[in-house]
Amino acid sequence: MQKIISYPISIMYYLLFGLALFIFHPIQWICFRFFGYQAHKKSVDYLNFMLIKCTNLVGTTYKFENSDRIPEGVPLIFVANHQSMYDIIAMIWFLRRFHCKFVSKKELGKGIPSVSYNLRHGGSVLIDRKDPKQAIPLIKGLSEYIEKNNRTAVIFPEGTRSKTGAPKEFAQSGLKILCKYAPSAYVVPITINNSWKMVRFGFFPVGLGNSLRFTIQTPLKVSDFTFTELIEKTEREVKKDIQF
Repeated sequence: MQKIISYPISIMYYLLFGLALFIFHPIQWICFRFFGYQAHKKSVDYLNFMLIKCTNLVGTTYKFENSDRIPEGVPLIFVANHQSMYDIIAMIWFLRRFHCKFVSKKELGKGIPSVSYNLRHGGSVLIDRKDPKQAIPLIKGLSEYIEKNNRTAVIFPEGTRSKTGAPKEFAQSGLKILCKYAPSAYVVPITINNSWKMVRFGFFPVGLGNSLRFTIQTPLKVSDFTFTELIEKTEREVKKDIQF
């Protein structure tokens, strides 16, 4: 029944969602070209605020738990399970003070208004998942950037989205590079729940009335652990509260 009801609502939703992407694309370009990083970041923040408001129209709510656990004034590596694109929208807006930069697949770097522009110019990195060697210097550059500027790298070690919420095995290579070249960073495990329900029917229609929950787990100082210990603790912290 929800799927049937969702069809007409989803048409309006995607029209508004797409309109926001098209409106903010030139705004981003102007901010980046003429006013620099801070102005561009503000434009991206408010783009994602508008996208959040679009999702509110289909009954989506958001809850971030334990945000006060996140250390301030240090490099951060957010490590989370991945359920849908709505993970990213929510993190950009609700965690905006941490300047999130994403490790993303290269296919997202072109063809999507606003999104592709931000990924290319906002400090994120675009990697070819079929060419691991190509990814190494890009992720190394990102880790050096967050180390120097006290900003945040975001990585989804599952490598792809979970269609049912069930967690997948973590890949280690990307996180290992981030930790190696950002030795003063804290890894912050984040557990995401219910985001997959937004796309339970695929791209269309959108799932209705979902409560997305982001739980900030205990931060782990990179220098306090061997990498083996760190990845084990991080994966355990991310997965322990996943509900599916």
